[in-house]
Amino acid sequence: MDSGLYAAYTGLMARAQALDTAANNLSNAGTNGFRAQRDFFRGVLVDSLRPGSPGSSQVGQTVNDFGILGGNALDLGQGQIVATGNPLDAAIQGDGFFAIQTVSGVRYTRDGAFRRSSTGVLETSTGEPVLDAKQQPITVPTGTVHISPDGSVSVATPAGSAIVGKIGIFDFANRYALTAEGTNRFSANGEKPIAAKGVLEQGAIEGANQDAIHGSMQLVLVQRQAEMMQKALSVFNNELDKTATEELPRV
Repeated sequence: MDSGLYAAYTGLMARAQALDTAANNLSNAGTNGFRAQRDFFRGVLVDSLRPGSPGSSQVGQTVNDFGILGGNALDLGQGQIVATGNPLDAAIQGDGFFAIQTVSGVRYTRDGAFRRSSTGVLETSTGEPVLDAKQQPITVPTGTVHISPDGSVSVATPAGSAIVGKIGIFDFANRYALTAEGTNRFSANGEKPIAAKGVLEQGAIEGANQDAIHGSMQLVLVQRQAEMMQKALSVFNNELDKTATEELPRV
């Protein structure tokens, strides 16, 4: 069988998977703290068809090493920081993640849209407590709030000003061990958090690191590539049908 068929098939499969990734990135371009996913590729047919490997055969020696989508990797680049004027909002400039307590355990995020709960606990917009450096909730009394670059939270009241807690900023030796849960939450998968080098900017939120313009362009590009692979596969299928129709009766 012509190896071109394998090239067209693997190309179409890779573009179809990349299309899902591009669509997800674009749909979350307006999500606070969203981290886009980027495609990476690996060789297909090599592992099982390379001469000398289990399952190899003569057919493996006639097929080239074609590229196919190997998966997605988080793009941990900085997103745009936008001022909100809310003193409880905080954006991380540089490396690091906030730790939050969810029903599934501690999760990490770059979304710093915070608020004070009815009981005074600093929490996310969905009601999950924000944790300090010891991964404990932070209670913020009523008053004028100031968040320092290192995460220290102080509150000024008529009785005076005092530090009431410190927002934890965590990093990981292997950031790529993180897996996305939902749009802007990440699981550490057993990786031990370490102190981050990033600093906080009060009254601001970090947006997604995927903008709508580039996301739209990428989606259109991948769509066109997928269409090209579809056409190529159709050509090879037609050639195979023609060969079968003309040559098999002669056998």
